[in-house]
Amino acid sequence: MAALAYNLGKREINHYFSVRSAKVLALVAVLLLAVCHLASRRYRGNDSCEYLLSSGRFLGEKVWQPHSCMMHKYKISEAKNCLVDKHIAFIGDSRIRQLFYSFVKIINPQFKEEGNKHENIPFEDKTASVKVDFLWHPEVNGSMKQCIKVWTEDSVAKPHVIVAGAATWSIKIHNGSNEALSQYKMNITSIAPLLEKLAKTSDVYWVLQDPVYEDLLSENRKMITNEKIDAYNEAAVSILNSSTRNSKSNVKVFSVSKLIAQETIMESLDGLHLPESSRETSAMILMNVYCNKILKPVDGSCCQPRPPLTLIQKLAACFFTLSIIGYLIFYIIHRNAHRKNKPCTDLESGEEKKNIINPPVSPLEILLQSFCKLGLIMAYFYMCDRANLFMKENKFYTHSTFFIPIIYILVLGVFYNENTKETKVLNREQTDEWKGWMQLVILIYHISGASTFLPVYMHIRVLVAAYLFQTGYGHFSYFWIKGDFGIHRVCQVLFRLNFLVVVLCIVMDRPYQFYYFVPLVTVWFMVIYVTLALWPQIIQKKANGNCLWHFGLLLKLAFLLLCICFLAYSQGAFEKIFSLWPLSKCFELKGNVYEWWFRWRLDRYVVFHGMLFAFIYLALQKRQILSEGKGEPLFSSKISNFLLFISVVSFLTYSIWASSCKNKSECNELHPSVSVVQILAFILIRNIPGYARSVYSSFFAWFGRISLELFICQYHIWLAADTRGILVLIPGNPMLNIIVSTFIFVCVAHEISQITNDLAQIIIPKDNSSLLKRLACIAAFFCGLLILSSIQDKSRH
Repeated sequence: MAALAYNLGKREINHYFSVRSAKVLALVAVLLLAVCHLASRRYRGNDSCEYLLSSGRFLGEKVWQPHSCMMHKYKISEAKNCLVDKHIAFIGDSRIRQLFYSFVKIINPQFKEEGNKHENIPFEDKTASVKVDFLWHPEVNGSMKQCIKVWTEDSVAKPHVIVAGAATWSIKIHNGSNEALSQYKMNITSIAPLLEKLAKTSDVYWVLQDPVYEDLLSENRKMITNEKIDAYNEAAVSILNSSTRNSKSNVKVFSVSKLIAQETIMESLDGLHLPESSRETSAMILMNVYCNKILKPVDGSCCQPRPPLTLIQKLAACFFTLSIIGYLIFYIIHRNAHRKNKPCTDLESGEEKKNIINPPVSPLEILLQSFCKLGLIMAYFYMCDRANLFMKENKFYTHSTFFIPIIYILVLGVFYNENTKETKVLNREQTDEWKGWMQLVILIYHISGASTFLPVYMHIRVLVAAYLFQTGYGHFSYFWIKGDFGIHRVCQVLFRLNFLVVVLCIVMDRPYQFYYFVPLVTVWFMVIYVTLALWPQIIQKKANGNCLWHFGLLLKLAFLLLCICFLAYSQGAFEKIFSLWPLSKCFELKGNVYEWWFRWRLDRYVVFHGMLFAFIYLALQKRQILSEGKGEPLFSSKISNFLLFISVVSFLTYSIWASSCKNKSECNELHPSVSVVQILAFILIRNIPGYARSVYSSFFAWFGRISLELFICQYHIWLAADTRGILVLIPGNPMLNIIVSTFIFVCVAHEISQITNDLAQIIIPKDNSSLLKRLACIAAFFCGLLILSSIQDKSRH
């Protein structure tokens, strides 16, 4: 009964919710969300600085997350680079002085808080020509007004940034009287026009007063209550916002420190001054507000303008627009022709005429339809990660954000299990399942920011290595068994691997090496192909006739291993090869190929291990040493039990070693040599028992069939800021946001997989003469792309 209910449940789900209906729902969701975000930006403005200055929440204890934009953590070198030849002035009381010290410590962490607190404090970094001054003006009065008024004169050099604020001294000195509040309003009213005038040439920030922790205040500060502080803040905001005839004041109100203080003021030593961590957060916000628009850090979306369109992006937009128009015209013509040929009823006999068979879909229609769909999808990619329509947030790792989703997907994977069509080791369904669960774990790893937790990082490195192991195993098996070294096979594989990445490089203005995994599997595929295709070509059919051919193949593999070792330990030779033009255009990142060398070297042996495993397995299979029948153990009972025991011990041993890693660089050095241990252990555990080999998870296998698209699409439409952050489609509700963005992301990845398959059939024909013509066109396209890219690079420099 349980099994019957289980199967009926699955049928019910599949009946009402198909892939097609899911994609329609995803499209509707995208359109609704885009409209909502457009309306929100028109109503609330398009300036993400406002979010940074006014709203946010704590992730954990000390990590501040602005409302739906990303904050960059500035290093010393970055801060100096941004503030070179700049003058920043802080004006106010002891709280502003605290902010001044925290700001200066971003530039120079050794700067000490010492000297007379009730006087001006200068700071200068001569290496970067940065001046930061604190001017002691604890009250908003004539003294502060005179200081600001001097800067409004044309002959006086003005600070590039002015940070001002004061109120607590007025409350304290006048014992919180209403007359003091009235005087404060008068004084700030007289200062506001001066600040507004300065704001035309400088960045001016008015810092609202943070709340106090009244229980900790000393007796002479008891009159500084949160009620009084709120009254002073309301006065400042209302006066500053109405100080100009324009619809919006140029003086920026720094109100976010209030929210930070509400969470942390309990940790204050005196109830008035904030703890150091809170001051540092406020200072980093100030740095982001000013520097993000200058340095444009990838993981700092707050206050960043939309990047300008490049020439290549404009041409791509024109191409996709024409494709959409062309498909619509073709569809209208085809529909009208279909209406004319529609069967009609014979009026005399009352019978319907014989149906006319629908003509087959033409390659032109498939081509136009595919590019039409792709154009709409690429528009979504651009909106998510370049157009500043949707929002972004920083990642924040906790154990629960990584492990709880993994438990969920494991439960789903077990729920959807089926019998395999064949029971061979690493059959197609099993490898799809393997790719699927690995891809889902990697996605959870990326969105949770789990790379900061070293044990998880090391296990994810094994999953990436396992993908490359499958590359070696799968392509070697194909060439060894089929002996098909024709150009059609090569072009099909290269097209399927690279099509989406090439399109994204054009649309998203990113280098090919940015999507590092695709260059990695592409190069390794070519290495496998060249190794086996070069003379003498040795395939299984030839080797079965003479065992010496097996020895010849082993020599080829040994030579390949020698080349890998040489390149791995000769960085100079590796970089010389891949720095040659036009290879450099594909493999350079930030002007050099070091990143490519590091990525390649990290898993340098695992493809070779996959090839060697395929050779040994196919040799054992040919000699009928393996028992691959349904329900049968792979070997005899004793050998199977022994190998299972060794595999489990090896698997756990690697996990214990990876979990005890203390240093990422040292573990990465050992990883290329030892990752194969856990991969082989998993294969044996999964395949030795006959019952395990006879079933697979259709849930994981479904994701496995689109694993490449999932890996690439996550960069821009699930994650954001080129994987540094998280895409925010629904602000204020992280859980619902993840559910909706994941649903759309999976639908898009599946559709792109289908588009790629359709285009591969058209663009890579089986006829060699037609294929060569297509290759000439593709070569011309890439030559044009290289020329346009060179022109772009020159214009940027």
